[in-house]
Amino acid sequence: MLFCTPKSAGRRLLPRQICVLFLFLLALAFRVTAVHAADAPLTLPKALSRAMTHNPGLRVFDFRLQGLEGKRLSADQAPAYEAGLEVENILGSGALQGVDGAEYTLSLSSVIELGGKRRARMSAVSSRYDLMEAEREAETLDVLGQVTQRYVAALALQEKLALAAQAVELSEATLNTVTGRAKQGAAPDAEVLRAKAALSQNRIAHSALQTEYEKRKMALASLWGETQVDFQRLQGDLFRFEPGERFEVLYQLASESPMIRVYASERRMRDAEIQLAKSQSESDIRWQVGARRFEETGDTAFVAGVSMPLFAGSRNRGEVQAATAARDEVEYRQQSALLQLHSLLFEAYHTRQQNIAAVEQLRDAVLPDLTKALELTQQAYERGRYSYVEWTAAQRELLSAREALVEAAATALLNQALIEQLTAQSMTQGQATPANQTQDY
Repeated sequence: MLFCTPKSAGRRLLPRQICVLFLFLLALAFRVTAVHAADAPLTLPKALSRAMTHNPGLRVFDFRLQGLEGKRLSADQAPAYEAGLEVENILGSGALQGVDGAEYTLSLSSVIELGGKRRARMSAVSSRYDLMEAEREAETLDVLGQVTQRYVAALALQEKLALAAQAVELSEATLNTVTGRAKQGAAPDAEVLRAKAALSQNRIAHSALQTEYEKRKMALASLWGETQVDFQRLQGDLFRFEPGERFEVLYQLASESPMIRVYASERRMRDAEIQLAKSQSESDIRWQVGARRFEETGDTAFVAGVSMPLFAGSRNRGEVQAATAARDEVEYRQQSALLQLHSLLFEAYHTRQQNIAAVEQLRDAVLPDLTKALELTQQAYERGRYSYVEWTAAQRELLSAREALVEAAATALLNQALIEQLTAQSMTQGQATPANQTQDY
């Protein structure tokens, strides 16, 4: 009993006791809530949402964009004004001893920018900002792809863990059957020992899969910055597939995905850098105005001056050439990326198709036949018509086929996740749905 009613009818709980009791109830309620939260299975949309919100690699882009905002403010500034004070003819010799013959000049100077330098600076920073946005979108797709792939891998391991548990149960049932036959004198003791060894090996395999499963869950949780796993199981259907688009349609989508649009943004940035380099070829005009006082006579005079660098265009040709070469390089890097994209997408598309066909054949033909074969083999063993070796071989064939089914389904979904990452589209919800809204597997 957690709580007892005081025997004395007139006795009441003191305020301090009430406070302690309230805190205890609050802690108990929090613990129960935490246990229920930990028992809740993790879905793929929830995992994607967590990664979008908390992935450290994605949050870095917020600070990079803030930095570019600061550069944009700096680029929009006009040339600064400079105030100067110049003193001449002091601390000399003869008539120029001391400061009696000094000349004081107070000046204000600045630069008149020519060639559209301010506009070119703003354009260059804005293009860098657009490139950073495109890179963030591409990085987001990459992170979501990693989440989906790790989720599918962990879900497949969860299925294998269930198969391993079934293998342990099957080994236990086999050991009971063999032990019973051995007591009746219908089976040798060696078969009992072999059944015990098989049970131990299956338990070892189950334990190893359990450890690997925990590691996979930890790897998944790390994508949203967690160092502890707050879920026990994954929720999803490993064997659900829906028809996808033709390869030509998928490649068209992939060629317009954020990973390829990054190159277009980079090309615009390089164009802006070329314009900025060309603007530097135009010489700026430096002006200066001020007042000069002659200490010897007490007179003052107005002074003014202008200056301009010579041959700025020829001195800046190297910068223009370097910026142009960097812009031309982008086009060839984009072509190379498209070729690699085509090869990767082609492989992922056909691997997915082949494994979906394998899943259908295993599920519709192979597993029913092997299941029926195991039933007949067990019945024959119990009647003494088949040996222990034939019975356990039938068990292994069925378990291997089930594991092959899980492997084929996982491979199909992993390649589907890769296709969605490359095309930025979900294969199961139509072309208008982004990949970050993928359904549960």
